[in-house]
Amino acid sequence: MATFRQLSLGMKAAVAAGTIFLSMIISHSYLAEILELRSWHWLLQLQLALFVNSLMLIGSLYIWRSTVSNLCHSPAAESAWFQLWKMAVVTFLALAHSSFFTMLFLVAEEPYLFSLAAYSCLGAYIIMVFFLCILSGMEHAYQLLAWRSGRVVGSLDKTRKLALRPALAVVVTAVLSVVGFLNAAQPPAVKTVEVPIHQLPPSMDNLKIVLLSDIHLGPTVGRTKMEMFVKMVNILEPDVTVIVGDLSDSEASILRPAVVPLGQLRSRLGTYFVTGNHEYYTSDVSNWFALLESLHVKPLHNENVKISATGAQHGGGEDGDWVCLAGVDDIEADILRYSGHGMDLVKALEGCSPDHTTILLAHQPLAAKRALQERPDINLILSGHTHAGQIFPLNVAAYLLNPFFAGLYRVAQTTFVYVSPGTAYFGIPMRLGSRAEITALILRHAP
Repeated sequence: MATFRQLSLGMKAAVAAGTIFLSMIISHSYLAEILELRSWHWLLQLQLALFVNSLMLIGSLYIWRSTVSNLCHSPAAESAWFQLWKMAVVTFLALAHSSFFTMLFLVAEEPYLFSLAAYSCLGAYIIMVFFLCILSGMEHAYQLLAWRSGRVVGSLDKTRKLALRPALAVVVTAVLSVVGFLNAAQPPAVKTVEVPIHQLPPSMDNLKIVLLSDIHLGPTVGRTKMEMFVKMVNILEPDVTVIVGDLSDSEASILRPAVVPLGQLRSRLGTYFVTGNHEYYTSDVSNWFALLESLHVKPLHNENVKISATGAQHGGGEDGDWVCLAGVDDIEADILRYSGHGMDLVKALEGCSPDHTTILLAHQPLAAKRALQERPDINLILSGHTHAGQIFPLNVAAYLLNPFFAGLYRVAQTTFVYVSPGTAYFGIPMRLGSRAEITALILRHAP
């Protein structure tokens, strides 16, 4: 105990994060079979919020030291303005830390102002930590290069030097946060993509599939945005509309009013849905399936439908003039041990002949890669999940961690993967280096 007390606050935060992570492993390994599913998932979400906050505490201490502590010995530290600045920094950090808890306690038909403020501060927090680290690294690199070359580095007044880095980081953070907020507040871009499909029946040439993904109904996305998305889709007059996961971040009973506009979608050959990882985080997938079916949205739970020019059914069109639209559960269902769920490609493609066009809905690009390794005859896979990184610098991580990042990929002569950058955003109401999108995919018959 004495040793722990002697640790710095940063080290204590790291120890706390490690302890919470260990408790998450124990919960996953032992409590999953003891607790009722919803209770277990709620516990897991609480542990995740505490774990993230423990890690964030390290960054918060860095921000506090850079923007407040280093200036405490300057003459300006006694001024009223500096006291107001300290209060502003404390409020900013407190809001950023509270963001993950709003997912548990502040979800309704429309976002609460507190949730929007908290997640906006979280976005600004990420940007600020990154730029403080970059500026610090540049300063140390400059000093090292000067030392190696034997040059004397000119020094500014100590107070000015201490204030320059945080002032620059705050200005950059403020500018980028405003840009990101305004970008995310815009309606999603409507992008039209033509995809040449071999084996596409001539009767289905120019089939229009409208793709939605990663709407994330929850603390910062509500009914108003959903109504806007539905109106935009209906203007496109789709033959088929597909939602490839992460529609929601909370239980169906809570978000029922927010999702009701989906019932107004007009798709000539139907609207279809597959789960994303966030549906399993809600621990309420069966209720979501029931709610979506009541809104005329068909969940594809490791299954498929045969779509012809005249309709969609399990038996196929006349003379085999149809395409197979299949959907798989998200791969994280297995990791979370969600009973009765998990990616089952064999079951999903049952009855889908290689002689016919096959379109697969799979939320994560990693699932798309696995599917193509098992069934390279799939013509088109539609995914989401990456958000195209959503905000800088997370774009870099999203690019490195996913086999397909965003946009259309030609994997083979007759095989394509399209990854949506998302129709809304997750939590943070910002987009920086990415743009929300509704995609209209036009399938063309290729010889």
